[in-house]
Amino acid sequence: MGTIRKRPIRYPLIALSALGIVTAILMVNWNLWIGITYILIFIVFIVYAWKVEAITYTEIEKHIESLSFRMKKVGEEAFLEMPIGILLINDQFAIEWANPFMLQVLDTETLIGHDLFALSEGLYTLINQEQKSEMTITIRDRKYRVFYKKEEKLLYFFDVTEQVEMETQYFADQTVLAILFIDNYDELTSGMDDQSRSLTNTMVTSIINEWSAHYGIYAKRIASDRFIAVLNESILGELEQKRFSILDVMREKTIQKNLSLTLSVGIGTGSASLVELGQLAQSSLDLVLGRGGDQVAIKQPNGKLRFYGGKTNPVEKRTRVRARVISHALRDLIQDSDRVFVMGHKHPDMDSIGACVGVRKMAVMNEIDGYVVVNFDEVRGSVGRLMDEIKEKTDFYDCFITPEEALSKITSKSLVVVVDTHKPSMAVDQRLLSKTDKVVVIDHHRRGEEFIENPTLVYMEPYASSTAELVTELLEYQPQLEKLAMLEATALLSGIIVDTKSFTLRTGARTFEAASYLRTRGADTILIQRLLKEDVDTYVARSKIIQTVQFPHKGIAIANGEDNKTYDSVLIAQTADILLTMKDVSASFVIAHRSDGLIGISARSLGEVNVQLVMEKLGGGGHLTNAATQMEANSIDEVKTHLIEAINEIVEGSNEQ
Repeated sequence: MGTIRKRPIRYPLIALSALGIVTAILMVNWNLWIGITYILIFIVFIVYAWKVEAITYTEIEKHIESLSFRMKKVGEEAFLEMPIGILLINDQFAIEWANPFMLQVLDTETLIGHDLFALSEGLYTLINQEQKSEMTITIRDRKYRVFYKKEEKLLYFFDVTEQVEMETQYFADQTVLAILFIDNYDELTSGMDDQSRSLTNTMVTSIINEWSAHYGIYAKRIASDRFIAVLNESILGELEQKRFSILDVMREKTIQKNLSLTLSVGIGTGSASLVELGQLAQSSLDLVLGRGGDQVAIKQPNGKLRFYGGKTNPVEKRTRVRARVISHALRDLIQDSDRVFVMGHKHPDMDSIGACVGVRKMAVMNEIDGYVVVNFDEVRGSVGRLMDEIKEKTDFYDCFITPEEALSKITSKSLVVVVDTHKPSMAVDQRLLSKTDKVVVIDHHRRGEEFIENPTLVYMEPYASSTAELVTELLEYQPQLEKLAMLEATALLSGIIVDTKSFTLRTGARTFEAASYLRTRGADTILIQRLLKEDVDTYVARSKIIQTVQFPHKGIAIANGEDNKTYDSVLIAQTADILLTMKDVSASFVIAHRSDGLIGISARSLGEVNVQLVMEKLGGGGHLTNAATQMEANSIDEVKTHLIEAINEIVEGSNEQ
């Protein structure tokens, strides 16, 4: 409060007095007695007004002094007695003063001279962060909201334990919706008699009901192969801690009955809207089925996803119904288009280029112009030799065009087909995807978070050995106006051979059927062997990488190239394949610098380790036994550190189940 002036100058009374004196003088000159009477009355009035003002001022002064005293007392009580902790610190972050509440919280007589950061490690983060000046920390099992005044070196502590507990309880009780899908249920039960089907149905229902009852989940069967479940965030947290052991229970119990049933679960969380939760759950389930099933996907409104499971290879389908349906739908899309543009992924391999050749052939079979979009600067190795063969021995080499040529030819009526990838960032040129509303995706990789937006048709089968196998099956149901040429069949078969490592990995009955079909159409296996040959320099470079091999876990091998040298992506992948053939190696990872400035990792597995999950943690993806990623980093060692952390997380999580 400011100082109070004891005797202020009363300007209004002085002015009034002066005016009265002047008036009295004038009235005396006019009439003596009237003037004297006026002067006496005026003097009485002035004395009375002066006295009233003095009394009023004295009362105001007393009121202000009383208010000042009370405010000071309230301030002292708030500072010393209210349940708010206050600390003053010095430049060395030692405590210089603490109010009684803070002493009571810490059950001590003094804090002067104590290190601030000894109270809580969170205070170090608060003091050193630039933007935020508040955070919640824990002191002796109580939650405090701490505000830091940097200039005054002052900290306020507000006890928010009850508030945090209420918020925690609120979020724990939020509704979560899940859709459970029994993989292959209809296919496996279609050939059963009524009794066997009833027993299978009872077994599946019993497994789901026991699981839901154990965790307090409401589950209801809504179709022969589908359940809907209602739970809350607290229960979901328990399920995540157990890494959804229901997946293993379903798989193991059905195997005992000579069935291969697995469970796919899509979960929607993080929204107060039941409609949005249902949409998130269905979207998650679609994603899981696109990744091969036997997994759980949890999706939030912001698009963030969490995956669990996926430890087994997806089960091969036993009918070609889906292939025939997709082929007929693709035929209709081709016939309704003016041109067909097909592209694979950047740095194409034999599977990508072979699938492109096959899809272009579908366009020709439907009498529509087809083009393969290729970045010729990225074509090398076996793919380059195949392109040379096509250029010398066929008349459709001109159908291979650059992205710029494709952009000049494409129209809104054109069809774009993306093969061997479903990520727009991996496509040869994602600008083509925005030039038309008709986009088709054909891929054999498990679906990742990144996906081409609003495709017209999606054919993703993770059980397939390669995209070339899928395209070969689709070709069989296209109009046979023109037969496959020898080099077209050879390109498709070479894609299958490369991706299956000569029919040793991810090979099913359908793979051999596709290969048989291509052989009958003239595929040349001798030419394939010649195309896949490598030079001595490549062999030596691969051997030098293998010399660096390390084993962070039993059966898991990591090798790397040199920091000052770039490597072809195909060579990196081949090295991972070679490592996998060695004794006691069940998973291999190869790290090396790429020509595009990124550091690439190629991962391979025999199935015991899900390398797709490892690569997804580093921003990549792929298949359970075949995956990759590319990272921006300063050195091989930096990437290797991140890789080992991801491997540890996956391996330790697998051991917990």
